[in-house]
Amino acid sequence: MAAHRKPRSRTTAGGAARTARTAWTIALAGAATATGFDGTGHAEPQLTPAQVKAKVDKLYQEAEVATEKYNGAQEKAEAARKRIRTLQDEAARKTQKLNAAREALGSMAAAQYRDGGVDPAFQLALSSDPDRYLDGAEFAERAGHRQAASVAEVRRELREIEQLRGAARVELKSLTSRQAELRRHKKTITGKLDGARAQLARLSGGERALDGRADRSASGDRTALAAPGSAAAQAPNARAAAAVSYAYTKLGSPYVWGATGPNAFDCSGLTQAAYRAAGVSLPRTTYSQIGAGRRVSRSELLPGDLVFFYSGISHVGLYIGNGQMIHAPNPSAPVRVAPVDEMPFAGATRVA
Repeated sequence: MAAHRKPRSRTTAGGAARTARTAWTIALAGAATATGFDGTGHAEPQLTPAQVKAKVDKLYQEAEVATEKYNGAQEKAEAARKRIRTLQDEAARKTQKLNAAREALGSMAAAQYRDGGVDPAFQLALSSDPDRYLDGAEFAERAGHRQAASVAEVRRELREIEQLRGAARVELKSLTSRQAELRRHKKTITGKLDGARAQLARLSGGERALDGRADRSASGDRTALAAPGSAAAQAPNARAAAAVSYAYTKLGSPYVWGATGPNAFDCSGLTQAAYRAAGVSLPRTTYSQIGAGRRVSRSELLPGDLVFFYSGISHVGLYIGNGQMIHAPNPSAPVRVAPVDEMPFAGATRVA
């Protein structure tokens, strides 16, 4: 008896054609949905040069935030390296001292072995000079005390060396963490700068040249600026005057993130270098530099004051008077003179 089987469906040529037409219709519908009813794709709208510049400026500002974080992590990493070197040097000195103490103990143990083996009572009985023997026994007791002290010293040195090694391990862990942080910030900076370059590439050659001329104009014709001596003369102290004079000599130097001179700078690297030339040690980052002196209001500004910008204190310049500052703006422009009101003002500090 034949088995009852469900007939297998067969695709006819007409059915295949219908299937193909249906698939093509679906594809067209999907394409229409993706491109919109007017048949055009959702391409990014063409930006005006002003919009491109605004976008680039925002990317540069975000890159600078990451740069200052990078600078802070770099500073902490270097401090960890110094502490590790100090701990290693101290551990080496203590290890040398420990080895000397161990050698002394070894010599003492060998002498004791050579002289030992006879009960003290028998040594007294057999001695031809009991008084001399008792003097010797007292010396041996004192030697025993010295030996115990030496053993205690060795143990103490061992504990201290282990503590130093433990501290070094903690610092090494901190350094490893800082290095990972540096890599993260570097990746962020690189991404922002690449984004800025991509935006600038959207401008025509003429628009880029126009923007570049504006940057060069903003960098300041030195002959049109107040003389460095005039600005320095208005500074509140000799250190501020020296910092202003140094900043003038660096006009036109390139911006390089993470750089502190003498030939390239980022914003906080420039102010740090200016005050370093004046004999003052400033912290590395903007958010540390703002706390490195006495806060002053905008109306109180004098040449040499540090002026800070943005809510996150991510940019700094050196005030030179007449509402102007010298600063390292971003990779698109060199160290230059600019008005203080060019960016959102966040505060100012007079270095003590």
